[in-house]
Amino acid sequence: MVFKGRVFLGALAALTAGLTTACGTGEPPDPDQAAQGPSGGGGGETVVINGAGASFPAPLFQRWFDTYNREVDSNVQVSYQSVGSGAGLEQYINGTVDFGASEAPIEGDRAESFRDDYPYEPLQLPFVGGYVVFAYNLPSVDEELQFSRETYCGIIDGSIDNWNDPAIADDNPDVDLPDRSITWVHRSDGSGTTFVFTNHLDTVCPDWQSGAGTSVDWPVGIGGQGNEGVAAAISQNEGAIGYVSYAFAQLNELPVARIENQSGNYPDPLPANASLAFDGVEVPDDFNLTVPDPPHPDAYPISGLVWVLVYREYDDAQKWETMKEVFQWVLGPEGRAITEELFYVPMPDSLVDRIEEELDAVDAG
Repeated sequence: MVFKGRVFLGALAALTAGLTTACGTGEPPDPDQAAQGPSGGGGGETVVINGAGASFPAPLFQRWFDTYNREVDSNVQVSYQSVGSGAGLEQYINGTVDFGASEAPIEGDRAESFRDDYPYEPLQLPFVGGYVVFAYNLPSVDEELQFSRETYCGIIDGSIDNWNDPAIADDNPDVDLPDRSITWVHRSDGSGTTFVFTNHLDTVCPDWQSGAGTSVDWPVGIGGQGNEGVAAAISQNEGAIGYVSYAFAQLNELPVARIENQSGNYPDPLPANASLAFDGVEVPDDFNLTVPDPPHPDAYPISGLVWVLVYREYDDAQKWETMKEVFQWVLGPEGRAITEELFYVPMPDSLVDRIEEELDAVDAG
């Protein structure tokens, strides 16, 4: 299956509505509840589904699951814990959740750990795309900033440490930049957002020495827990800049910089341009796809997928059927509308067809 670019429109209205209703930010769900589940969804009984993982899609997941509960089936409650991709992968491997979510695919040692405990391969399905932006706190600057690759690589490695540095000034010739130190803000937890971001850095920044992964050794900066924590640290520290999902930048009313892509262009950080990162790219059979430096001339350069991780076998057939109905709904027209409204990137129909085939093949009961 090949991605095809398309235009996604919408507004961010209602992003702030009820962020804690279905998406938690702290403790993992009770393992016994996740493993056993309820007796079923019929006859007015409540079906509780527990998931955990990436903070990146948490605003979207909350809206999906809350809307499903309110408008489709009030007996279905999906509780999603925004604990970060690393923790979500571990809980998926340990079997303490019904599903996980991650911006980093399950591979390497984690995939081996999964194979040690289960008689089948992990099943990771891309439910949505997103993109990582540079959000900053510079109240004295009203103009939109832009950064060349050389400049943002220098900010991240600490070689550019003041907002009036000549490199930033050259990128923004008509902006009166303050004489203020730069505070770089990064993730402190295992993070799929970090995976997407550092895969890009490892590809385009010649002096980047920390590699790519869900957790790396940052040469400079302060850490925040989750996209929520990074956005909060940027908001609380004048002169700060860091990386978050676009949804969290909007939620916290943080300005976002344009950044240079492979073609030397500075595309708007919008879903339409993020989707172009996958334009014409073949999706492998295991759905493990990363595009660290997309070649499309109009593509936003730091884009990635969010995988939902499910098991190939479930003991509770009724619970799995309920989960599958929720997943089919979020991938369908109603869920897609919410995805576009919150500035994420929906999956194309041809990929949704492949995902639904995998869901149908899950063995339950």
